Amino acid sequence: MRVLLKFEIDCTPDAAWRALRSPAGLREVSTPLMTFTSLEPRGFPTVWSEGGHPLAVKALGLLPVGEQLIDISFTERKGARIVQDFGGALSGPLSLVTRWEHSMAVAPAPGGRTLYRDQLVFSAGPVTAAVWPALWSFWQWRGAGIRRLAPTWE
Repeated sequence: MRVLLKFEIDCTPDAAWRALRSPAGLREVSTPLMTFTSLEPRGFPTVWSEGGHPLAVKALGLLPVGEQLIDISFTERKGARIVQDFGGALSGPLSLVTRWEHSMAVAPAPGGRTLYRDQLVFSAGPVTAAVWPALWSFWQWRGAGIRRLAPTWE
């Protein structure tokens, strides 16, 4: 199944790119619905590096929903800068999701704005349709957070 977002945001593509590459950006657009804690020995890096980054996930900052590996790579295609995450769940209820392909892209839009595109392709086997509403809702929350915070990303 897929979850898609596509909209323009009020910041430059460079500012959006810095936010996508920042663990602080992930945490800002997700809180308080979902909170993330780094499981790396030194905590979250200032900027995501390519490779794996384990983290713990809690709903509403209270209810543990498992551990996840964010496995990041960066690419550029047709003028868009893209963050891809092919990680996945390591434990807990999150491990119902067995396929995780997440990509976020930023590209220039008219007026110095940024076109933001976000796609999650996932599978949870026979319960995929039951998991979709939760992931869709979380993506809408993140999208609202991105639109709200983008003007501050300069």
